[in-house]
Amino acid sequence: MERISVLAITKNGVEMGLSLKNLFPDWQIFAPSKFSDKNEMINWYDDSTSIKIVDLFQSNDALICLFSLGAVIRLLAPHIKDKKTDPAVIVIDDKAQFVISVLSGHLGGANELSNNIAEKINATPVITTAADVNKTIPVDLVGKEFGWKIDDDTTVTKVSAFMVNKEKIGVFQDAGEKDWWKKELPGNVSKYENLGGLKNSNSKGFLIISDQTFNDEILENAVVYRPQTLVVGVGLHWDTSKDTIKNGLESSLQKFNLSGKSVAKFVSIKKEKDVEGLIELGKEMNVPIEYIDREELATITTPNPSKTVQAFEGTSSVSEAAALKSSNGELIVEKQKFPPNLTIAIARIQN
Repeated sequence: MERISVLAITKNGVEMGLSLKNLFPDWQIFAPSKFSDKNEMINWYDDSTSIKIVDLFQSNDALICLFSLGAVIRLLAPHIKDKKTDPAVIVIDDKAQFVISVLSGHLGGANELSNNIAEKINATPVITTAADVNKTIPVDLVGKEFGWKIDDDTTVTKVSAFMVNKEKIGVFQDAGEKDWWKKELPGNVSKYENLGGLKNSNSKGFLIISDQTFNDEILENAVVYRPQTLVVGVGLHWDTSKDTIKNGLESSLQKFNLSGKSVAKFVSIKKEKDVEGLIELGKEMNVPIEYIDREELATITTPNPSKTVQAFEGTSSVSEAAALKSSNGELIVEKQKFPPNLTIAIARIQN
């Protein structure tokens, strides 16, 4: 959570807000100015609560309301969009007996935050999302702590329904962190060692964790998670453009059936000045860039060293060496050349 605000509209709520502020110092507390006692820990407002709650709803990652659930629903209903963009909304009753996860329980983190608050104030958390109630796998949260991305979220609702209704679910994983589920798997969920076994499992739904792409009919009933496992080594000239790098990357990924959503970072040789084209592509894809000194790259054994690269860069390999050095893993795409001055190599981080 980056920004969390608490909205109190009664005197008792203000006291509760101050108690929460003591427990969670980074939170901002808001209350009507008519209750003002000049306490600087409270943000006193003159607007109507109906205006203030919308402002806080639209500008926070989580909003905690210290008044009735019904009132919160009536005030926020016209402004609710979808679970991917709405902030977490939590309601705490006036006696602090219950902490209710109201909105964005999974993706927005309201369930986790409700449990955290309830534990701190000795209250009862109220969680109603089916996966939590049934103590099964929340399909939309698998790998979230590791930064995994869902390839196509249009199947999430369908597979979630299969999960909570205890239909047979098959799991296949060939990349990424293995400890994504730290409990015993639910009885309706089974793991398979390969896609063949998964396809022949008679499962109704599927969870697939992979950095590889493939076309198969089971994707209609599958949620595919993309772990951040691919390190892209880039050899380039000072004026290599963003589009040139992007086209080379897309060509390499497509040729070797790899997903761009699994790219963890770009890596290249440290130059006197960073290449603007690579910087622009990193920003566009929201992928970080790492630079490695030529002396370090020169120590890495690669399958395709180049005397030309050695002459110009002081190391016989840039793209392959950078990918191997940064990933500490396995080179899965050897150097791909794209005229006039781009090379791409891809390594997989071993978990």
